[in-house]
Amino acid sequence: MSNESLWRVSGDAALQNLLDWQECPIVLQQALTGALAWQTRNEVSISRALRSPRVPPQWLAVLLVLGARAVVEGDEGVTVVSLEDILERRVGGKVNALEVPVVTDPARGVVLGAARVSRTPADEPIVAAIAGVQLDGEVVKDARIALTGVWPEAVGLADAAARLVGGRLDDARLGSVAAAVQREVSPPSDYLGSAEYRRAMAGVTTRRALQRCCEQVGGAT
Repeated sequence: MSNESLWRVSGDAALQNLLDWQECPIVLQQALTGALAWQTRNEVSISRALRSPRVPPQWLAVLLVLGARAVVEGDEGVTVVSLEDILERRVGGKVNALEVPVVTDPARGVVLGAARVSRTPADEPIVAAIAGVQLDGEVVKDARIALTGVWPEAVGLADAAARLVGGRLDDARLGSVAAAVQREVSPPSDYLGSAEYRRAMAGVTTRRALQRCCEQVGGAT
């Protein structure tokens, strides 16, 4: 996503620092306070959480949608890489800092939406989707959709989000993208849900997350 400025936080800082950030988007606040316990937020550093499969990944989904970057110190010196590079382990080294784009208000064109399915509201989501769209008037300029619980990895971006670019947020387009996400994901099966269930919920949560973006800008109903 294209934004005006970046907020930088040390990789050694606790996860709680993200929640304490004055500009922390509501969707990120919800991800940090949902399945993440207070003790985890205060005891686990950002750099450790980025590498830990035991930390619930919904906060990472929000950061992927925002286009967060990491400042990494490795064998070739200090470089700035995408968060995707870190999560997919394409880049090694110590994460010195995390850079998070400052989200502008809906009137400026950036909106976020989230949806999840879980056993109870207090449980970690079985499947969750975070959607972000950047608008130029009524036309989608950029879009990202990140999901958890539907990939072999903890979290990932859906290529299907690109289908939104160049069009309006109408009901037909939302349905098309949700169906494409459902075809794209490759979920595992476990005691919380079969692969078939998770695949179906990928489509459901994607559509709901996009619908919540629409609600903020007067789009599809």
